[in-house]
Amino acid sequence: MQIDVEKGLLLNVRQVPSPNYNERPNGTVVDLLVIHNISLPPGEFGHSHIDAFFTNSLDFSLHPYFAEIASLQVSSHCLIERSGAIVQYVPFTKRAWHAGASWFAGREDCNNFSIGIELEGADHIPYTQPQYECLTKLVKLLRKTYPRITEDRIVGHSTIAPGRKTDPGPAFDWKLLADLLGQSQNEKLA
Repeated sequence: MQIDVEKGLLLNVRQVPSPNYNERPNGTVVDLLVIHNISLPPGEFGHSHIDAFFTNSLDFSLHPYFAEIASLQVSSHCLIERSGAIVQYVPFTKRAWHAGASWFAGREDCNNFSIGIELEGADHIPYTQPQYECLTKLVKLLRKTYPRITEDRIVGHSTIAPGRKTDPGPAFDWKLLADLLGQSQNEKLA
């Protein structure tokens, strides 16, 4: 896995460009990685609904839940599917619309300085081993490319939007991710 740093694109992954992004503020340094989950409809996997949602082409008549999200225009930089395959929607150099109202380390609007990674999943459904393996490779690559993303700056959506968001949820194994990243017991992710 490699990143074209100038373009902010992962090489050799499926690219599904989302229109839901804008420029990062001038001088912004990317120093936060936010882990999310998504499934459309909730708890169902393997559909093309996520691609459609992030590209504003979801047929909202396909499921009653979709009416609840019809007004949203959101995106993420990447999605890791249950199989471990990666889809990229927004270049890392751009500001994806993944965090919403958020706060971290004294700064608001985490979209400005973060990268958002979605896992195809739900709060209470275990994630797959291929997802953890792929996430580990991606985190290592992103930390090499964006060295200010330290281990204490890898967080869940629930960390930056407490009370509003719960993902990646209790099913996400932070210890396993830390172990796969080779971090010591004293270093903490979440």
